[in-house]
Amino acid sequence: MTLETVLQVAAGGLLMGLIYALVAAGLSLIFGLMDVVNFAHGELMMLAMYAVFVIWQASGLDPMLQLPIVAAMLFLGGMAIYRGMIARALGVQFNRGMVQIFVTFGLAIFIRGAAQFVWGGEFRSVTNTWLSDRSLNLAGVYFPLPQLAAAAVCLAAFAGLLLISRTEFGKALEATREDREAVALIGIDRDRIFALGWGLGAGAVGIAGVMLAGFYYVGPNVGASFALIAYVTVALGGFGSMGGALVAGLLIGEVEAFTAVVLEPSLKQIGVFGVYLLVLMFRPRGLFGKL
Repeated sequence: MTLETVLQVAAGGLLMGLIYALVAAGLSLIFGLMDVVNFAHGELMMLAMYAVFVIWQASGLDPMLQLPIVAAMLFLGGMAIYRGMIARALGVQFNRGMVQIFVTFGLAIFIRGAAQFVWGGEFRSVTNTWLSDRSLNLAGVYFPLPQLAAAAVCLAAFAGLLLISRTEFGKALEATREDREAVALIGIDRDRIFALGWGLGAGAVGIAGVMLAGFYYVGPNVGASFALIAYVTVALGGFGSMGGALVAGLLIGEVEAFTAVVLEPSLKQIGVFGVYLLVLMFRPRGLFGKL
């Protein structure tokens, strides 16, 4: 393997790693806030990708221009899911943990089935975008512009999520995370914070879905594969740790890329789960976990 090949593989892993990190960031935010694992997280990303496809097919609007529209749709959708389903699940007095799991898992099955009913099971794609079939050559290393733009947008969105912690809402979010009961004594509306947290988590994965739609296939099962990587990313970085999700996402992207070169591309996730098991043996809480 030449140095040029190594650099090319590393570049590809970096670009995908940033997307993995953003997908995992929304999942980590919700878990860190409420101790709820959203098993419908991947399906929300799939809905964002279908939204991009439908809008593009109807109007020809480029995915880059759709970004704020679809992100806002997912944000509102996340808040609606919390208000309509998760808040009720949190109010259950017995077997609350199992109820939360079944609610989000059932939602995932419903969304996937509905998508297959409406659009069928075949793969679809968004073509002829502004960045299609273009690449940037840096010292012999090629960066496809759709993936490069996706990585840049995901990095900016991730930075935005981290900056939120410095705002008044971020402080309220952190206080609610630390002690859900005590925040009510200082006038913080816990349900409002939870709803906004779900909205942010869904909006983050919506941004990742929009950018993925520019170069990745769209199908009913696309969210499941990314969700699996997101769960591993969150566990590897540490449950509830946003910084851990970023580091773990980059690590997983690189490991996956180099595993695909050493082994068959279809076996690329072997390296990902191998690294996770290795870290789990020495650091059960994850790289930055607090559990």
